[in-house]
Amino acid sequence: MDGRVRSLVTRMSGAVREMVVVDGETAYIPDPVFGIVRNRVHAEVAKTLLRTGDDSLAEPLLNYIVQCQNPEGSWNEVHVNYNQPSALITAFIGDALLEAADRYPHEEALESARDYVIAAEKRPGYFLKSAQYTADHVNVDASCGAFLARYAERYDDRDARAAAVRAAENVVRHQRDDGVYPYAVDRGTYPYTFDLPCAHYQGVTLYYLAKVNDVLKERWIRESLTEGVRWLAVILCPRGQFDWSESGLSFAYHLSGAYAFAHASFIHASRGNGHYLEHAGLCFCRLEEIVRGGLALRWEPESWNSLPSSIADAARMASIGEFPARHRAFRFGYAVYRQIARRRYSETAETGSFRVLCRLLGIQTSTVEPSKNFSDLFMTSEVLDCLSQAEIWGNMHETGIT
Repeated sequence: MDGRVRSLVTRMSGAVREMVVVDGETAYIPDPVFGIVRNRVHAEVAKTLLRTGDDSLAEPLLNYIVQCQNPEGSWNEVHVNYNQPSALITAFIGDALLEAADRYPHEEALESARDYVIAAEKRPGYFLKSAQYTADHVNVDASCGAFLARYAERYDDRDARAAAVRAAENVVRHQRDDGVYPYAVDRGTYPYTFDLPCAHYQGVTLYYLAKVNDVLKERWIRESLTEGVRWLAVILCPRGQFDWSESGLSFAYHLSGAYAFAHASFIHASRGNGHYLEHAGLCFCRLEEIVRGGLALRWEPESWNSLPSSIADAARMASIGEFPARHRAFRFGYAVYRQIARRRYSETAETGSFRVLCRLLGIQTSTVEPSKNFSDLFMTSEVLDCLSQAEIWGNMHETGIT
């Protein structure tokens, strides 16, 4: 398996390298579909290059990203529909700078990032994602906690460590009895409280909470991770695909990155239970099917023959949660739209159909949903980060490090 993982990472890294624009001592990666330049992508690609030792572009990418830091220490979440400071993105980039600190130090930028993320803690363990999205997202708490824990470990920072502990406590406190980490635990600026299970964000939360506990090494976090990964294993079918009818978050429905976060989470969990190596292998096999031409598709692909059963799955997904009938109709329409879109392919992003659907149902949404599947740089960077981190965790397991 290790050889296959390295081979896939090498192939994907090579495809991303072809997109890099070098400008003197900096380098950036424009999105080939949407034309935007996402800060997060640079962080995840740089981390991968550093971990694999093929890091000739890591320093220029980090030089670019440091230039994008805002005066108060944050970085913007760059999205098709918005571009604003975000503690979540700041934590991701801070994590990349920590990964690079021995070779390419950016101490001032790191310290400013630390200060910004700590200031984003609005209640104990609740870190504000951004001004536009004010709900308490437990995956955001885990991500901010992971950065602060690693920062505390490197710089012996007691305040950062205490904040990381509070982040983990908040995540664990909101975990359900069945192991689910809900997407959001309050309404914030959303029209509803999206207290929903999600295959993708379950993996995201597990991934970053595991990184928190690699530093903190707390039994109560380990027990939470055990319960969380067990739920993820339950909804992973024997053929290696998730049962998405159990996943209630519409905009994360069938995201291909779910398999990367799950693969890494299963690898981490295998240190305590070797049975999860089988689950990690299933997720990796699915990723091999999803990556085409060196880039991951936005959504996992599927054949048209399975569309009728997928429509039934969409109906079950739309029934999860307590929402008004109008919003349930939107959720069902959204899910059917996704089921069709992931079976069609294009190199461009056509979003007119989705906008028509939203107008017909009178729904406002911040996301942009193309009507066809496409090779996605954003998903690719997530997959690269997860696979390269999972290989490190796997090697630690083989050498007996826990």
